[in-house]
Amino acid sequence: MSDKVLSVKDLVINFRTDSGILHAVRNVSFDLERGETLCIVGESGSGKSVTSKAIMGILANNAIIENGTIMYRGENLLEVSEEEFYKIRGHKIGMIFQDPLSSLNPIVKIGKQITEAMLINSNQLKIMYQDLISDDLIAYKNNYARRDINVANAKKSLAAYIKDTKKELAKPENKTKEKREEFANSVKTKKQETLETIKKHKTEAKEKAPALKAKLAETKKQAKVKVKQYKVQITKEHQANLNHLKDELASGRLTTDAYSAQVEQENLAFQNKLKITKAEAKRRAIEVMREVGIPEPERRFKQYPFEFSGGMRQRIVIAIALTAAPEILICDEPTTALDVTIQAQILELINKIKRERDLSCIFITHDLGVVANMADRVAVMYAGKIVEYGTAEEVFFDPRHPYTWALLSSIPDVDSKERLDAIPGTPPNMVYPPKGDAFALRSKYAMKVDFEEEPPMFKITDSHYAATWLLDERAPKVEMPKIVSERIRIALEKGDK
Repeated sequence: MSDKVLSVKDLVINFRTDSGILHAVRNVSFDLERGETLCIVGESGSGKSVTSKAIMGILANNAIIENGTIMYRGENLLEVSEEEFYKIRGHKIGMIFQDPLSSLNPIVKIGKQITEAMLINSNQLKIMYQDLISDDLIAYKNNYARRDINVANAKKSLAAYIKDTKKELAKPENKTKEKREEFANSVKTKKQETLETIKKHKTEAKEKAPALKAKLAETKKQAKVKVKQYKVQITKEHQANLNHLKDELASGRLTTDAYSAQVEQENLAFQNKLKITKAEAKRRAIEVMREVGIPEPERRFKQYPFEFSGGMRQRIVIAIALTAAPEILICDEPTTALDVTIQAQILELINKIKRERDLSCIFITHDLGVVANMADRVAVMYAGKIVEYGTAEEVFFDPRHPYTWALLSSIPDVDSKERLDAIPGTPPNMVYPPKGDAFALRSKYAMKVDFEEEPPMFKITDSHYAATWLLDERAPKVEMPKIVSERIRIALEKGDK
């Protein structure tokens, strides 16, 4: 049975730049199942990191989310308030960035950086109260957040339209009275449509607000009662435990030293149920440092980032991401800055932690060689679109898109004697997206239709899809590059032995 933890549908993200609107992500869709690793592969600029930043809610201010949804726990992350994202980002969805040194504060000791989030969220009763009111508070806040986001997007869209219109007017062929009037009317119509859209979003939010506010007030009232009852309960249990220890001492079953040690332990346990202490935060930090393979964590807890190697700094970043026990871990090219040996260690570590914690993982990389050791499923991205999508076995042993062939052809391999193929040319300028298949100009398999019409996603199996006209029944039959077919043959022969 399918158990989706994250679902991205028809995501479209543009950026306002001095050169015009840059089309970074174009109708991207994928699902992430519980406990699986989805690898997103592609060259720099293909839209991989932009997609992950949209999931984390950390897109740049010049980003325009034109369309799509990112569903997590029944919520569209593109419409939630910043207050809600604060509870999700780092806590439910963690992220490891590609350069560990830039992710760490160089003048703050490692221990403090790992324990910082734990100590900020140390008040356990406050957290319990916030969890109890969370759903209704989120619904109330998101009502206004959704309004503000929709209004902001409408204004951004209008501003981009006006800017593009002015550029068109600057062209010599458009410097006529008729053209000026035509453009002026189009801008006027666009402004009117924008005003109507803004009014609609504001009205919807206003109508929903009273019922949401009343429900939140009642939930807060009930939550305060539950928190008070919990505090009374743990206080009674604590006192009962202390009385039991006194009886044990009085009966002679505990020595004075053992009694003192157990009383201290009981007091600390009770205190941590109310508020996490610095000592408890340090204990948990050292525990997670040990989990990610950092030797002598007690000593290294007091060191600065510059005292660690690149691989150890990456382990520290992973430790920070794990302290909140996230459900989803996004790894944005975490091994790019590391040498091959350390890269293998980090990949093995991420796989180990994923298994032990039953994490769902999105792994972003440009290296298909890395993907082979990580992926359950693979999404190959090019020019802001997913061009091939399938299980790791399908993408590696039955690739169908010319871009996937090109990536596989460029990976060094000890078994194949074929010469590596470099991908010719450069990725397209997405301020001016190419017509048809974006990879056509770089592909030796391109047909006339590739330059005229964008290919749809062709279904190969229930789990394998590729966007290439080569899969159309009218297309000529072509063979994948010899270097790819040879590697597949060798790998299958090894698997049979």
